[in-house]
Amino acid sequence: MDKAIGDTAIDYQALFESIGVHALIPASLAPWRPLLVEALAFFLDHLPEARLSALLAGQFALDADTSAPARAAALLAHCPTLHKLGQVVARHHELDAALRQHLQQLESMPSTLPVAPIVKRLRTQFADAASLRIADTALAEGSVAVVLPFTWREEGRLRDGVFKVLKPAVARHLAQELAVLPALADFLAARGARLGLPAIDYHGHLASVQQLLTQEIRLDVEQANMRAAAAQMSRDGAVFVPRLLPWCGPGVTSMERVHGSRVNDAELSRAQGGALAREMIAALLARPFWSQADPAIFHGDLHGGNLLLAEDGRLAVLDWSLTARLAKAEREAIVAIALGALTLDQRQIIDGLARLGLRDAHCAQRVQTVSDALDALVRSGRPVGFDWLVGLLDRLALQGAGGFGAQLAVFRKSWLSLAGVLRDLDADTAPDLPLFGVGLQRLLAELPARLVAPADSRAFATHVSTVDLIALAGAAWPASLRY
Repeated sequence: MDKAIGDTAIDYQALFESIGVHALIPASLAPWRPLLVEALAFFLDHLPEARLSALLAGQFALDADTSAPARAAALLAHCPTLHKLGQVVARHHELDAALRQHLQQLESMPSTLPVAPIVKRLRTQFADAASLRIADTALAEGSVAVVLPFTWREEGRLRDGVFKVLKPAVARHLAQELAVLPALADFLAARGARLGLPAIDYHGHLASVQQLLTQEIRLDVEQANMRAAAAQMSRDGAVFVPRLLPWCGPGVTSMERVHGSRVNDAELSRAQGGALAREMIAALLARPFWSQADPAIFHGDLHGGNLLLAEDGRLAVLDWSLTARLAKAEREAIVAIALGALTLDQRQIIDGLARLGLRDAHCAQRVQTVSDALDALVRSGRPVGFDWLVGLLDRLALQGAGGFGAQLAVFRKSWLSLAGVLRDLDADTAPDLPLFGVGLQRLLAELPARLVAPADSRAFATHVSTVDLIALAGAAWPASLRY
């Protein structure tokens, strides 16, 4: 699949070999590597010629001795869609360490964009921007936006803020890339069948990707998410959302500037790293999960560039353009699956998956997959954890199972991204422990209310009824025999 630019044909195989594209695909997806590499070639082949020329020019501009991981990161940075993909896999523990290091630079890069046109646009958009002192150098650049610092006076004091401004042409570039996805879904379905891979709902998955990536450039939506998240996290003194400032619009977010460093770059002792890791899991995943909020809000893009350790020791959580909103009923289903795994109750797991949206949950293939997952859990000798549940969902997805929805996919992404950050902070802290710890605290706190509530009511932050707890206690001994 070679494309001609002018009189020159592009040899994708040679290009991909030079940047080590295969190394971007984790070992667990090895059977899918041929399809995914061909899909990347298809995607690039359908970009406008000017975009592809710029991408190749960027590769030629690199020094001859530039490493393959650095070339891969440079290629991904040219496309908002691929840039986001690089951020997603940047902390995947199965990837080569050198590759992960280069991909992590995609989380927050030094900006090479000219700032003057951006400043002019800001001063035109906001009538009172003349009173702001806007810097002539950007702080950083992400997949869709550039961050520009400024100062202003408030109550007689000089304050620091930042503008998050959409990059020039990013909306057009993203639209060009998203327009390729329907044809890419057709290609994946046809080519995957010829390669003998399971039939996956490529159209559904890529439609979800299209919807989620479109939100990336809706900064007005991000601002609404920030307000909702700030209210949800108002009691978490150690973790906070930066305060929004008045100069906001559909393509511009202004907020207070957080002085500090990326959490993975901070100089922390082992004890400090472990404490911070536990607090991150508690604030960003456990407390919203174990709550009666309906829905609960979860940050959908928890890579290292969006987690800053402020100078006062608190953790600032940035970039709320992508969020997952999990209904209480969905969290009840997740807990039911976990309880089924804890007691090795295959039927309860399958029923929970059906409640979570899995289509054909009771068919033979799904039942066998759950049975195999339980066997693997028993052989591991370890208690059930969230990684086990994510692994089960992944195996079902790779079989072509569908129905879970985009919100659960974003929640899964949040878990995997944050788990990767935590491994870098403190390899000894299991992400499941703070999650279960907060759940146990909630359970103890709600015991008095259970005395007067109906026994089958799940109107609790722990998402289980008293009947569920009695069944769990009764099944504990038989389950231990099965181990």
